[in-house]
Amino acid sequence: MTMQEISERYRIPMDVLKEYEKWGLHNTIEKALDKQEYDDQDIGQLSMIMTLHGIGFETEEVKEYMYLLQKGELTEKNRLSMLNKKRREVLDEIHFKETQINQLDYLRYKIRSAG
Repeated sequence: MTMQEISERYRIPMDVLKEYEKWGLHNTIEKALDKQEYDDQDIGQLSMIMTLHGIGFETEEVKEYMYLLQKGELTEKNRLSMLNKKRREVLDEIHFKETQINQLDYLRYKIRSAG
C-alpha cells in the first residue's frame, strides 16, 4: 500500500506517516515510479504508533518507544517503565478531575440548599 492508501484506509494522518518515514523504522519496498509500498509489518508499527498517541504519548516518547520495540525483548523493561509512567500520569489526571467534579458538586449543592 502507498502512503496515501494507508492514510485513507486506516485514517492515519499524513503527518504521522511522514514522521514515521523520517524515523526510518519502515520496511518500505521501492516500486516503479518511486512509489514506496508499506508492508504488514509497517501497518502493525503504525497501529502501535497510533495507539501510543491515543494514550497520550508525545511524539518524542512514541519515537523512543518504537526504537526500543525494534530492539526486541531486551527492552521490555524500558518499555514497561514508559507505559507505567504514562499510566501514573493518566491516573493523576483522573484524580484531579475527580476532585474538580467533587468541588463542582459541592458548589451546586450549596446553591440548591440556599434556595
